[in-house]
Amino acid sequence: MTKAGLRVLIVTHQFTKNDGQGRVNYEIARAALAAGHAVTMLASASADELREHPRARFVKIGSSRVPTRLLKYQVFAWRTWRWIRAHRDEFDVVHVNGFITWARADINSVHFVHDGWYRCGFYPFRLLRGVNQAYQVVYTRLNAYLEAQAFRQARAVVAVSAKVRDEIRAIGIDAPRVRVIHNGVDIDEFAPGPAERRRFGLPEAPFLFLFAGDLRIARKNLDTVLRAFRKAPPNAQLVIAADIPGTRYQELAAELGIAERVHFLGFIRDMPALMRSVDAFIFPSRYEAMSLVLLEALAAALPVVTARTTGGAEVVGPDCGIVLDNPNDVAGAAAAIDFIASDPGRAARMGRAARELAHTFGWDVMAQRYLSLYEHLHAARAVVVPGAPATLGVES
Repeated sequence: MTKAGLRVLIVTHQFTKNDGQGRVNYEIARAALAAGHAVTMLASASADELREHPRARFVKIGSSRVPTRLLKYQVFAWRTWRWIRAHRDEFDVVHVNGFITWARADINSVHFVHDGWYRCGFYPFRLLRGVNQAYQVVYTRLNAYLEAQAFRQARAVVAVSAKVRDEIRAIGIDAPRVRVIHNGVDIDEFAPGPAERRRFGLPEAPFLFLFAGDLRIARKNLDTVLRAFRKAPPNAQLVIAADIPGTRYQELAAELGIAERVHFLGFIRDMPALMRSVDAFIFPSRYEAMSLVLLEALAAALPVVTARTTGGAEVVGPDCGIVLDNPNDVAGAAAAIDFIASDPGRAARMGRAARELAHTFGWDVMAQRYLSLYEHLHAARAVVVPGAPATLGVES
């Protein structure tokens, strides 16, 4: 840290704890303020405790009334570009997140790669299959183009997983500018503890696997999980923490003959308590940049079943989980469920290893890696030729 502290600008949609990207930026801002830096937050919303800090400044970018998320994001990008253009000389480090502004940045944190999603092999939308699917394709391809431009303009690009790093490199971003900083997790909030199954209306005896995700998005892959449970041992049951209106998953469970072994809880706010009440976590998402809920499950000492297409799965070893090569591998998922559920002692050992692993992904660990990057780029600015990429000097 410099003697007087850095003047940092962070641009994101919100600095709050109830959103994945928002939580990451909340923790970075909190750590930067604690380290003596001055932080300006250019966003639509921010937690009170950040806004009230004496070295913090919150610049609100009001929400737009234009239709569709595509246009709303363009308006946000234009408004932030205008503000940054007028104030750029006030900052030592400008940190943005993906394509969020038209302005150049020192650091771009990449939480999702639309080009990677489009080319992953599981992208479900087609241009000629109706208005909604056409919109989704246009939205994805336009964002892919804008993200690539934003990445090229940044001095350093931070991928939130090795999977994202590979997708960034695949679109032509040179390796010396890219590094990986995994997202963090609240180790204390998700600490293991007494189960509260009765509170959630769950049976006491079975071995319970938890699935949590937005069921409006087919890529979360609950359909494969349900089909796997048809082949799973009878002592294994599934708990689903997600809103289900407008979906067919309850009907699918009935068609598969497993309705009595599947517990649909709806949206759950107290996820730490629910994780303390189950035995394992299953989440073989077809595409995920970096899964916060996966890290939360590890912190809660749950053995995990996931897939290589799930960002963050790269950190899961055989001591704490099972990673499927193909997220649609029903037989593989069923075998993984059987392996974990058939030996509670082994599952408990895997859970302890998961908890130990999660300690290396605490929010403070993540934030300090960002602050080190801030300081490195600021120190290197004087010796970097204007317009040349920064060399991070670290393994990525």
